[in-house]
Amino acid sequence: MTCEYSLNDLTAVAASVIDALAGRAHVAFYGSMGAGKTTLIKEICKILGVSDEVNSPTFAIINEYEGADGNIYHFDFYRLNRPEEALDIGIYDYWDSGNLCLMEWPECVEELLPDDTVAIRIDVISDTNRRITVD
Repeated sequence: MTCEYSLNDLTAVAASVIDALAGRAHVAFYGSMGAGKTTLIKEICKILGVSDEVNSPTFAIINEYEGADGNIYHFDFYRLNRPEEALDIGIYDYWDSGNLCLMEWPECVEELLPDDTVAIRIDVISDTNRRITVD
């Protein structure tokens, strides 16, 4: 799936992303700083029934939310200096939980990512428009 969208289209794009996951639980969001990774994750969480505030876990590395169908884990690996630091937080326990795992800055742990990880790339087209590609 590839499409261009604006913030006005965000809910429909998030719903399309959820459909494209087809039940897969590991989702890696790629994009430059400010591309809209957290914004899209917030909308996905809203659709999935999260009532808590969704923020990027830049300093905590992981946030846990309760969705309508179970826990959702939101990772931000930006501050990791090496992939082994993800092992120190027990990353495989989260990934093996069967719960949805939404990961920002997956480049920092690329060699650890599960084989079934869905890659979502967000490219900045303009200040208000983005292109999303789901692989």
